Amino acid sequence: MTSLTGSSLTSGLPNFSRYGFRIESELGVNRAGGRVTYLATHLKTKQRVVIKQFQFAKSSDWAGYDALLQEGQVLKSLKHPGIPRYLGVFKSDDGFCMVQEYKRAKSLAEPRSFSPDAIRQIAISCLEILTYLQTRIPPIIHRDFKPANILVSDDLQVYLVDFGFARIGDGEVGMSSVVKGTLGFMPPEQIFNRQLTEASDLYGLGMTLICLLTNTPAHQVGKLVDVTYQVDFNQLKADLSCQWIAWLAKMVEPRLGERFANASVALENIPDHGLRQPQITLKQSTIELNANHRGELLTAAITLNNAVPETHLAGRWQVAPHSSDPNNTNHHSWIQFSPTDFHGNDITTQIQIDTGKLMAGQTYQRTLLLKSNAQQSVYALNLNVQTAPMPLLTPKGTAYPLLMVLLVACWSTVWIVSSLAPEYDASIPGVSNGLSVLAIFGTSLGLQIAGWLLHEARLKSPAARLITVIGAVGVALIAPLCLVLDITPTDGITTAIIVGLGAIGGSIVGATNGLTIDRFWQQGFQPKFAIGLSLLTGLLGTGLGLIKGLTISNPWMTFGVIANGIGIGTMLTYLPIRRAQAIALYRRNVERSLIRP
Repeated sequence: MTSLTGSSLTSGLPNFSRYGFRIESELGVNRAGGRVTYLATHLKTKQRVVIKQFQFAKSSDWAGYDALLQEGQVLKSLKHPGIPRYLGVFKSDDGFCMVQEYKRAKSLAEPRSFSPDAIRQIAISCLEILTYLQTRIPPIIHRDFKPANILVSDDLQVYLVDFGFARIGDGEVGMSSVVKGTLGFMPPEQIFNRQLTEASDLYGLGMTLICLLTNTPAHQVGKLVDVTYQVDFNQLKADLSCQWIAWLAKMVEPRLGERFANASVALENIPDHGLRQPQITLKQSTIELNANHRGELLTAAITLNNAVPETHLAGRWQVAPHSSDPNNTNHHSWIQFSPTDFHGNDITTQIQIDTGKLMAGQTYQRTLLLKSNAQQSVYALNLNVQTAPMPLLTPKGTAYPLLMVLLVACWSTVWIVSSLAPEYDASIPGVSNGLSVLAIFGTSLGLQIAGWLLHEARLKSPAARLITVIGAVGVALIAPLCLVLDITPTDGITTAIIVGLGAIGGSIVGATNGLTIDRFWQQGFQPKFAIGLSLLTGLLGTGLGLIKGLTISNPWMTFGVIANGIGIGTMLTYLPIRRAQAIALYRRNVERSLIRP
């Protein structure tokens, strides 16, 4: 700190106490321009201020004082947070001084490092200040835009200083400032004393930003340009986005007409992302989804990664327009993203597909668009969705092979078992009825055994329960049959043989029927068709086996065989008819409101 007496003079700092200020230190000096800048303290308010002392050459005429006073009046009218406030002027012994607000900020000429986002913010703040100056009436051209005249605080507040070379409208403000400026930051039109425009200051700002990006000191700015004033952008960082390179190239274009027209236009065209852009890593380019049942909600996860340091990935998921999809600007009708908008560098997005709005048994192909601030701004992913078959009668295969196997199995089993039965006198009704009851009892026991085996096999269908119930019903009918029918008891050996053969045959027939029902169930047959076709075919095979094995010709048995055959034929004929009717009804009533592929 400098005292107000002799020490102030000893240190080489002027004594401005009679003007109400104490000089603290020298901030900068321009001997050629006759300007010295001091940091001072107002003695009454204790407020820190900046004093610029303008020193006239000994040969200078004091008539120029009026012009300098006019500059002070113009600066006094500037009210922008990015321009230190004008506080007043006073005459000094060798010229006059202008007092401005002090900002605790360092100039960009001092070695400092900024993040890409910080450099972008500095560029925006400078353009906002220039826009303010250029929209004044008349507009103001700074003419000395360089790192030393841009102050940036620790919280990135930006200030533009030193209007000593400024031009107001078509007139000049600074003395001897026709071609004044700083080489390397002056545009060619200023160097060659040509007409300046609002685009002239953009050149200096562009070169300042390039110095920041390349860590080039202001006095070495000449290394960045060639003899034609073209900037060598190969010296910029490799990960600088191409949009920023194009924007900077237009800022420092040597030809005035190819530059941005003014600061406002440059601000409108500044890239909306940081200087360096994220790079998206996608692990998949196609998403395949298959629905197992009607109306199923399908989900898939997409992981995005960004490995570029000091960048932040942000974007939004969309579905490319498709002629079959309803127009809805707020959300897609059957594809949803969670989240739709994302921010971060490791992101997992859940995609949900509502197949309830889609036609059954169709393949849908759509394109998912990922729009982000990455270098590749748009990514496209293919989405393929296979909907479930029609939720009506839609078996995966034909019934004929299974029915044929079941028929042959039941026929051959009953034939063999019945052919092993002891011979008896069929003319005696009591004997015939007794053997029939024993056969029913044995078969019922066999069906229950088959039901237990099917239960242990853990089938997906209710076949085990159904076969067990049929066997239980058969056992329950034994007592009523014994009361109703004329039964003649047989010997123990015959009884054991008949019951045993019935149990063996019932087990095989029951297990075969149960497995057939379960197979039909898995193929998509409706329960009544799966059970009905299996039981009727099993009864048909059993009847044919009894007729063949016992060599009997009973009208009722023959009638039963014929009735079973008619029932099977009716169901097999009805299946395609009902399917065709169901498809027609589905398409008429349901698909009309669904989205087409």
